[in-house]
Amino acid sequence: MNEHTPLFAIAVAAELSGMHPQTLRQYDRLGLVSPTRTVGKSRRYSMRDIARLREIAALGAEGLNLEGIRRILQLEDETAALRARVKELESALADELLARPGRRVFAAGAQGEVITITPGTRVRRRNQLVLWSGHQERG
Repeated sequence: MNEHTPLFAIAVAAELSGMHPQTLRQYDRLGLVSPTRTVGKSRRYSMRDIARLREIAALGAEGLNLEGIRRILQLEDETAALRARVKELESALADELLARPGRRVFAAGAQGEVITITPGTRVRRRNQLVLWSGHQERG
């Protein structure tokens, strides 16, 4: 079990979030919170859904309308996804640098992958960004 495990029926989720069940149904229709559905089509909310409902309530209490809340949640989700991708790329870069000490020239491919380039060669594809260190190791 983790924070994304669907555990709570709508009545329990409403109580935990301090909202009316009808409000949760409305937020589901608007796409603010998307609980998992059982085989019988009833909603099941996770702890992450409860936290999101509480965040929606806090933003609403600050005076934001539902469209503003939806946009903020969307931007927060995009930011989290981008941060995860940056960590993934940093890890790939670190692995590459460890596997090939002394090689500091690399490019980012069209899909975001890290491509090591032999020092002194030029990238032929125009959709790649080449990064390099100003320090060259001489041997």
